[in-house]
Amino acid sequence: MIAQDPAPLADFEEHRPRMFGIAYRMLGSAAEAEDAVQDAWLRWSSAGREDVEHPGAWLARVVTHLCLNRLTSARARREKYAGPWLPEPVLTGGGALGPLESAEQRDGVSMALLVLLERLTPVERAVYVLREAFAYGHREIAALLDLTEPNCRQLYRRAAGRVEAARVEPGRAEPGPAAAARPRFTPDPAQWQRLVETFLTAAREGDLARLESVLSADVRYVADGGGIVSAARRPVLGRDKVARFLVGALRKYGAGLPVSPAEVNGEPALLFGGAVVLQVEFEDGLVREVRSMANPQKLEFLRRQLSHSGGLSGPGR
Repeated sequence: MIAQDPAPLADFEEHRPRMFGIAYRMLGSAAEAEDAVQDAWLRWSSAGREDVEHPGAWLARVVTHLCLNRLTSARARREKYAGPWLPEPVLTGGGALGPLESAEQRDGVSMALLVLLERLTPVERAVYVLREAFAYGHREIAALLDLTEPNCRQLYRRAAGRVEAARVEPGRAEPGPAAAARPRFTPDPAQWQRLVETFLTAAREGDLARLESVLSADVRYVADGGGIVSAARRPVLGRDKVARFLVGALRKYGAGLPVSPAEVNGEPALLFGGAVVLQVEFEDGLVREVRSMANPQKLEFLRRQLSHSGGLSGPGR
């Protein structure tokens, strides 16, 4: 029996985390990112690698183009999506999406930013992700995407401008998280724990007055049930409506479920028995945005992460 050359697999495994990170930021879906990485492996394993001088660049190019192809069909599906669409949540405490050591790195995988990236064209999104999240130079990005360097720079300026405009634009008509529309209050972990405990206790006990006291006047609640589980089909807006909705939802669906804290997409979150992920964002010490992911299909990757020893699994394994 002829032994297989282990070098191709070793090269691929070395660059797998970066490929998954690119694909997830491009697609907003861990499942689709895994599929893209697997497709990249099929191409890599059958390619003639004699002329591949830099495997990392070759693989980044392949996975980026695979994601560009997938984005067209993904957008068509999301136009028919039942209710608000949110990205698939990923536990990030173990480095599944790469290092998140700075506020900018954490913001780069946040639910709020990933929703804003949906406004970009596929190529704009690719350029923005490669530049912002992975610090590729414009010349490198141009080579990866078959663009000219001036065109790449123009696409990046346009993408960055559209993202920034979405962050600061007035009004809250968009279905995506509005917390990205203005600078966010980011409490330290201990302060976040105290604030969220007050919020959660008031909601579970049905104490509307206390709950309303920790909500901002224009608080927003967004739920993604995907039409599979019961969830609000439109964002719920305003202190009174959000307070009443949360009390009813937790009484009906959250009673008896264990609650544990976790880091999801670079931000603190609450896990309700692995069935719901709840992110609570604060501004000036008040709840500004509540996001609920309850679509069971979009929680499969997170549940696999939880099932592995240490609570985390490697991407695409």
